[in-house]
Amino acid sequence: MPSFAANLSQMFQDVPFLERFDRAAAAGFKAVEFLFPYEHEASAIRERLDANGLTMALYNTPAGDWDGGERGSAAVPGWDVRFEADLDRALAYAAVLKPRNIHVMAGIAKGPAARAAYVERLARAAALAPEQGFVIEPINHWDMPGYHLQHTDEARGVVAEVGARNLQLQLDLYHTQIMEGDLTRRIHALAPITKHVQVASVPKRQEPDTGELNFHQLMAELDASGYDGWVGCEYRPAGLTVDGLGWLERYR
Repeated sequence: MPSFAANLSQMFQDVPFLERFDRAAAAGFKAVEFLFPYEHEASAIRERLDANGLTMALYNTPAGDWDGGERGSAAVPGWDVRFEADLDRALAYAAVLKPRNIHVMAGIAKGPAARAAYVERLARAAALAPEQGFVIEPINHWDMPGYHLQHTDEARGVVAEVGARNLQLQLDLYHTQIMEGDLTRRIHALAPITKHVQVASVPKRQEPDTGELNFHQLMAELDASGYDGWVGCEYRPAGLTVDGLGWLERYR
């Protein structure tokens, strides 16, 4: 049976960030994920995790100037110093938060030079912190135009080229449905390299049991594939988060 992690960047937004840990635990979640921890002291987040018995499933490396269009640094040619700083910051938080995985954000960049930089820097990260799990995520071209990694086949190639046991795939079913479809086959084909999964409805990115996907069937396929990691709920609730959690009841 899938184990779900509440995404605190999207869910429970009616309260401040540090209060969302309490809300997630009260709703029955055993783990949390979020985009970025860096606006808060790691110790304050650790306190909320411990107080609620929550596992830290995943967060991202820094994106940079989000409002200015930056989306990470790992694949951007010429940004070696910037990438080192981003990685160091993510790992400093990891020393306290103990995330199962860190998503290494690629950034807005295309072409052979970007691919070469991406592979080299991912290999560097994996070697620098061999006990830390790292993941890469294909992101659709509507939500994040120009993002370096957009397809699961590309991601599979990168994982194979890096060849590090602690670098695997973050399979977001929302992004994958938009870019590729055929989710049942992809879940099974990608199972050997999948380390983290995320869900949301398509096309509105709301509660996962709405929209065009058969959410519960996909969760059954995920179980059948042998996946035993966290399923992150990276969706935007249509209203108050607690009012849209009916889908969770069958998994309690």
